Amino acid sequence: MRLLVVEDDLRMAAMLQRGLAEDGYTVDVAGDGPGAVWQATEVAYDAIVLDLMLPGYDGFEVCRRLREAKRWSPVLMLTARDGVGDRIRGLDSGADDYLGKPFSFGELSARVRALIRRGAVARPLVLAAGSLRLDPATRTAWRGDVELSLSAKEFALLELFLRRAGEVLTRTQILEPVTSWAPPPA
Repeated sequence: MRLLVVEDDLRMAAMLQRGLAEDGYTVDVAGDGPGAVWQATEVAYDAIVLDLMLPGYDGFEVCRRLREAKRWSPVLMLTARDGVGDRIRGLDSGADDYLGKPFSFGELSARVRALIRRGAVARPLVLAAGSLRLDPATRTAWRGDVELSLSAKEFALLELFLRRAGEVLTRTQILEPVTSWAPPPA
């Protein structure tokens, strides 16, 4: 199993590399965002441990670029930025897990094992069919270059149809996501 650790702090990178190697992994290290994108597009990693605050591109941008390049290696963001907004943004940028620093190495190791068990699954950030595109993270949809103005129910239906493209859906499968949706409290 081969991992990529993306960490600009040399001591932290060495500690992660040593600990993960003791767990039996082959570990490569990148110290900046552009280097991480290059390495992860050249090598098929079983998982990537990605710091958020990096020179070049931050971890959000690295993850976004990897997903854009159709690189689906599971990504664990490991960062001191552990606010709720940061965690949401990290997961929405394509990360599979998020762990704040300071951390227990045992927990990091368990999370890496869990990510590897799940494996890399192709999951585009933006759903598309023809000229129709939908970004679930930003709740935005476009037809060509024109942004669509959709109600919450319209958006839910479009997302359902794009996620289940090519499938015949029953009335229940269509109505349940739309009728179970409730707007957030005002």
